[in-house]
Amino acid sequence: MSKEKKEENINKTEHSIEKPEEKDAKDSIDEKKEKTIEEKLKESEEKFLRSLAEIENQRRRFEKEIKDAFEFGSFNFAKESLAILDNLQRAKEAIKNDEKLKKNDDLDRFLENITIIEKDLISIFEKNRIKKIEVKQKKFNPNFHQAMSEIEDENKDAGTILHEIQAGYMLGDRLLRPSLVSVSKKKSSKDQENIDKKGEK
Repeated sequence: MSKEKKEENINKTEHSIEKPEEKDAKDSIDEKKEKTIEEKLKESEEKFLRSLAEIENQRRRFEKEIKDAFEFGSFNFAKESLAILDNLQRAKEAIKNDEKLKKNDDLDRFLENITIIEKDLISIFEKNRIKKIEVKQKKFNPNFHQAMSEIEDENKDAGTILHEIQAGYMLGDRLLRPSLVSVSKKKSSKDQENIDKKGEK
């Protein structure tokens, strides 16, 4: 073998054998590539999870809006419909108290028909979750009642509802209309002083 060929073979083997420094540099580049791929995967996963959370929140929000629209979309209509029931009840009372109509033989039958209509209307309200607020023997609650007058009553605790002037109603858990009521109160100390002074004279 010629000298030139030997030198050529030695050069080739030198080139084919990697130096340790070159190998370490190559490994660190590969590691960097792997890390960037892992980081990219992690970032993609985080973005995906964030997107899923946003979609879920939006879905819940839409469901709530649909539920509210379904439950309370008819709120104003229901509120105004209460006037029909009020007018029926007023008409019934007016007819009962009219002296001329009391002499009419058909009065009871007429009142029965009004009562049937009234019951049907109440039944329709109840099917649509409109319920009357109970006030009998209840304490005044500003969330459900509106005090129209105060009446002195020593036999009742202050703030007890004595009379219902106009019925109140709820639509589900929401107040449709407050009950208009008269509430009991104790005699004031000034009134008591005046009574005591009169007793002394």
